[in-house]
Amino acid sequence: MVMKIYGSVNSTETTRVFAALYEKGLPFEFVPVDMRAGEHKEDHFLALNPFGQVPAFEDGDLKLFESRAITRYIAHKYAEKGTPLVYEGKPMAKVSARVEVKVAQESMESKLQCDFMLDRAADAAVIENMMATVNVWTEVEARQFDPVASKLQRELVHRQMFGVAPDAAVFEENGTELTKVLDIYEARLSQSKYLGCDFFTVADLHHLPALTNLMGTPARTLFDARPKVSAWVANLMARPAWLKVLALRNQY
Repeated sequence: MVMKIYGSVNSTETTRVFAALYEKGLPFEFVPVDMRAGEHKEDHFLALNPFGQVPAFEDGDLKLFESRAITRYIAHKYAEKGTPLVYEGKPMAKVSARVEVKVAQESMESKLQCDFMLDRAADAAVIENMMATVNVWTEVEARQFDPVASKLQRELVHRQMFGVAPDAAVFEENGTELTKVLDIYEARLSQSKYLGCDFFTVADLHHLPALTNLMGTPARTLFDARPKVSAWVANLMARPAWLKVLALRNQY
């Protein structure tokens, strides 16, 4: 039974789940929810997400909501599919073998990733430490980056969609807060190619919807002013899986 995702292409939370599914190369059915018509508050949707928010997700009999919980489920449940988004000791040997077979069709980054995994698969402590660090930066996205990024999106993107000019004071206040976060990101990305480790993980993936929205606003200058952050953003936004998300969004 194919997975189903109920949501809106204009929802950052929904597109976050799309990104995970495309990174894994998993087939899914998208069921659009008309939020302007209030479909997310109707009984049939509340049976999927009692909070009346998108997305909702079904994989067989399993029903989930909250986008980050869904992406982590996809990353763990389908660890052997597509892009490895988490790193654990237990499945490493199988994942390594699978990636090695695909090396000829994958990018140089995947080859390096495969070599690293093969070298380290026997060292559970290394994997555990790496995943612990990935978990830290996954939490950083949710608790440090997203709250201020969401405020900026509401001010610079959503208000303008309704013809309302952004509030300069709100932008200045939240821009200052985002600057503090990005300074820490710049330092981290000076040590590691991606936030969690030297490979793309859920810690990076979770940023993509907000980054895409903010790149078309004055907030972009805050990212561009930091070379490591700017390169990281460009790398993420050029990922084939994310380009598929944008193509899907443009269909609606």
